[in-house]
Amino acid sequence: MGMVGGGRGAFIGAVHRMAAALDGQIELVCGAFSSNPKKSKLSGKDLFLPANRVYKNFEEMILEEKKLPLGECMDFVAIVTPNHMHFPPAKMALENGFHVVCDKPLCFDLKEAKALVKLVKKTGLLFALTHNYTGYPMVKHARELVSANKLGKIRKVLVNYPQGWLSTFLEKTDQKQAAWRTDPKRSGIAGAMGDIGTHAENLAEYITRLKITHLCADLHSFVPGRKLDDDGSVLLKFDNGARGVLMASQISAGEENNLNIKVYGEKGGLEWSQMQPNTMWLKWLDKPTEKVRIGVGKQSAHVMNHTRIPAGHPEGYLEAFANIYRNFAHCVQARLANKKPNKSFTDFPTVEDGLRGMEFIYKVVASSKSKSKWTKW
Repeated sequence: MGMVGGGRGAFIGAVHRMAAALDGQIELVCGAFSSNPKKSKLSGKDLFLPANRVYKNFEEMILEEKKLPLGECMDFVAIVTPNHMHFPPAKMALENGFHVVCDKPLCFDLKEAKALVKLVKKTGLLFALTHNYTGYPMVKHARELVSANKLGKIRKVLVNYPQGWLSTFLEKTDQKQAAWRTDPKRSGIAGAMGDIGTHAENLAEYITRLKITHLCADLHSFVPGRKLDDDGSVLLKFDNGARGVLMASQISAGEENNLNIKVYGEKGGLEWSQMQPNTMWLKWLDKPTEKVRIGVGKQSAHVMNHTRIPAGHPEGYLEAFANIYRNFAHCVQARLANKKPNKSFTDFPTVEDGLRGMEFIYKVVASSKSKSKWTKW
């Protein structure tokens, strides 16, 4: 793979590189790691890449890599830049025949997101979006339980993502992550709801296989001087008649990354938390609550395909992230060999999931500003 962004001082770039490397199926061969050419070169040196495969910008990288023979050039591009720089390299990569992995949210705005969906369909190339929480094996097990109607018809979905790291005016310091994530020129029209609310929306739709059809939102910025929302609550209506509540907050003091979800059906419910990812609770109307552990008891081959180590050995954020990269690599390899991929490894978020996320952001912001109770999606 080639990488755009993720140079010295970046957070998510290193996460992508570790996740991509975990299964030994992907090699980082080139990169344009910064908008600063000197910083890009230094970052490439840090990663022991040959100087001629470290580029001053993504345009140069894509054009130069296209000249190289198959087997030597990069097979896909990983985009790990701030939101406003997702679209240009993704568009150029697709137009030049390269598959794409992109960090979320998909784009800076909805217009760009729709354009990317059209371009992916036109080119037929592979596109993965790193909603990494869907990579957890227990999340896939939860999805299967719902799909098999074990809980009965779904009635209620509660999904929350509280963090506390932006409880102060952190962006006034030299904290790089706070600076761009709270800047509407780089982040887009939403703050917390775009950054982590989209993860909550994606998780709810992934597990339940339901679509949100209407929402009623309240967004707020608590920290004086902050330009984008740092807290939000959203009432949800789903396409089967279920109701839900979504909360995303980055001013919940003391919280870390406590993404959690509860799904209730006619016969029972499930509860899962990202901070205890190997455990799920199943609750029933007519029998005691069950504690389910990944790798213990009978789970499907698909779930076990996304579990790497024996039960009791913690698997977490990087492994879930790596499942997306491993699955994407499998599909790219199948394309190169002109074979059909194993269906189990086609399970990763796509450009269409990215469009759903961008639509969610826009609908939530519109709803929060509206005097009407509900906004149709």
